[in-house]
This record gives sequence, C-alpha cells and structure tokens, in this order.
Amino acid sequence: MPFKSGFVNIIGCPNVGKSTLMNALVGEKLSIITSKAQTTRHRIMGIVTGDNYQVVFSDTPGILKPNYKLQEKMMLFVINALTDADLFLLITDVFEDIELEEKYIDKLNKSNTPILLLINKMDVAKLEQIAEKEAKWKKLLPKAEIVPISALKNLNLDKVMNRIVDLLPEGVAFYDKDTLTDKSERFFVSEIIREKILLNYKKEIPYSVEINVNSFKDEEKIIKIQADILVERDSQKGIIIGDKGSSIKKVGEQSRKDMETFFGKKVYLELFVKVDKDWRSNESRLKNFGYN
Repeated sequence: MPFKSGFVNIIGCPNVGKSTLMNALVGEKLSIITSKAQTTRHRIMGIVTGDNYQVVFSDTPGILKPNYKLQEKMMLFVINALTDADLFLLITDVFEDIELEEKYIDKLNKSNTPILLLINKMDVAKLEQIAEKEAKWKKLLPKAEIVPISALKNLNLDKVMNRIVDLLPEGVAFYDKDTLTDKSERFFVSEIIREKILLNYKKEIPYSVEINVNSFKDEEKIIKIQADILVERDSQKGIIIGDKGSSIKKVGEQSRKDMETFFGKKVYLELFVKVDKDWRSNESRLKNFGYN
C-alpha cells in the first residue's frame, strides 16, 4: 500500500468546533477550547502518523470581519490556510447563524483542493435540521463532500479520518513519526494561561490579553516557568489581579494543574501582570508575539 501524506487545513466561523475536532483527530489537547469567539488566535499544527500515512492538520482562527490589527493578522492565517492545503475541512454546525463571507465561498469553489464539509453537533440535532443544513451547503459548495459529525462525542470521526487518508496524495512523511506539533513548549504554556483567562474573565478583558513566557526551565523533577500577562490598560491590570490577588491566584492554580497534566511533570508557575499599551494595534508588538 502506498504511503500518503498531506496538509489538511481546518477552517470555519467562530465557535463551530474546529479546535475540538482537531484535538479529537490528533488525540491530544493542542488547541485551547472555550465557548468564547476568537479563542484560537494562531495557526496550530497537529500531526498524526500511521503505518501508511501522515496527516498534518492545521487549526485556524474563526473567520470574522477584523475590527483591529490583531484580528487582521489572525485572518492572514486563514487566508494562508486557503492556499497551501491538500484537503480542506470546512466546519459548520447545525445551529450556526453566522454566514461565511461570500469571498471565502468563492475561493473554495474556485480551488481544485478537495473539501470535506463537516456539519458538527449532530448529537444534539434533529434529522430534519441536519438535512436542512446539508441542502443549504450543497447549493453553496456543490463539490464538497458533506459528513455530519459530533466532534465532542466522536461521532463519525473514524469515517472522517478514513476519508482524509483516501483523499490525500501519495508522498513522504514531512515529520518524524513521534512529532505531534510544530509549536514549542512555551507556546503551549502561553495558550494554557490564556485559556484560563478566557474562562475566568468577562467582556473585553480576555481579548485584551497576551501572554509572554519569559523563562521555561525544565529541571530534573520540576519545570520552572515565569510569564507575564500583558494587558492594554491599567484598569485591566487591576481586574486581572483581583481583590488581594485572588483572581490571578486562581488563574495560576488552574494553569499550573493543566501544565502538569500536559507536560507530565511538576510545575512551578510564577505570573506577573503588566501593561503593554495598545499592543493589539501595534505592528511590531504583534510580530514579537508571533502574528506574522
């Protein structure tokens, strides 16, 4: 049997289950997950290698109309993902009320790249709701192959994975068989902290936050990490810290526990909160944070 390999890019609107899907297909939590839009900011690769295939998945930010420079940079990850795939996984869900912009539909229709259109959340939908979505997408993307799934409940994901391998071109492995992702340990530290901020704070606070990991020391029995939580304004700094440091302490404890699970080792985590004024609109700051 010939070896197959390729790049499978996951795209779609916010909150349709892209990150849940990639984590399920890869078998590890590589992308953070919350109910808030814009949880995924970067393009994150997850690599699955079998005896006769290697699939390089890319999770991408949810497609939206940018309101500031950070969101513009996020959408560049999506635009790039539309140009370098061997297969697209376009994710929607039964209840999605956000319409994918016509320019993205047009790009997909003009592309020669195969599309698997996955209608998520079939576990909580009625058959007629799924049928209605299928009919809608058949009109919008006639060439797409449609599969209802539940990323959360792992329904039809074996079918999706088998179909992905079928559609990939013959080739060689791009990464060693034990490689799981292209991201660094520091990246996952920053994402874990940011996930806890998304879960613990409301309104604009989570969207004004970036994480800077200053040190990551992997010692024999413990990993020592020091990171800054960066906000745009002094008032946000006070909210992040909380009364007598209660809020930042909670974020630190939750982050440390997740890091210990992720790295399989004891973690000592030290967090500081600093103001980095208007970082979301500063080209050089965004570049430093990896939004290239």
